Amino acid sequence: MAEPNTTPRRARALALLRPAAIVAATLLIGACAGGDPAGGDAAGPAGSTTGLTTRDHPPLGTILTNAAGETLYFAEQETDGTIRCTTGCLQVWKPMPMPPGASADGGIAGLGATQRADSGQSQLTYQGKPLYTFALDAEAGDVRGENAQDDFNGTHFVWHAVVIDAGAPPGGPQPTTEDGGGYGY
Repeated sequence: MAEPNTTPRRARALALLRPAAIVAATLLIGACAGGDPAGGDAAGPAGSTTGLTTRDHPPLGTILTNAAGETLYFAEQETDGTIRCTTGCLQVWKPMPMPPGASADGGIAGLGATQRADSGQSQLTYQGKPLYTFALDAEAGDVRGENAQDDFNGTHFVWHAVVIDAGAPPGGPQPTTEDGGGYGY
């Protein structure tokens, strides 16, 4: 069967749309099937208005994720609740906003919110620690930011996935931080 006569511009547009259509169809099928595309066990707390879920992640244990399955992190330097990740830091670490109209009482003990001084945005916290996603996590359930270290605005940050229930004891392989701006990738 002969290909329809198409202009080069239309052919390029179709070539660009095909992968997007395949991805969209895959996501739609996965959503309809109710499966977890990352292969982990994800469970949303009953009545949660924040959209947060938990996911089993050996060897870390049960980690906290957003509605898209992205792992949530905190910085050791913000455990006192003071937000230090600003300006350039926000290009790598994305604040987890409190959804409009939501409350932090949705079934996960320790959730709260704080207001960012730089943007006025309400940001979710866990046990008083501001929460972020990591730009280098490529798929739901990735934990590439675990033990990541970086420096922004004169502050050295050490990041950790939010673990709700610890898994295996520490001592397994740790991400390297030798190259790639401290991210090991």
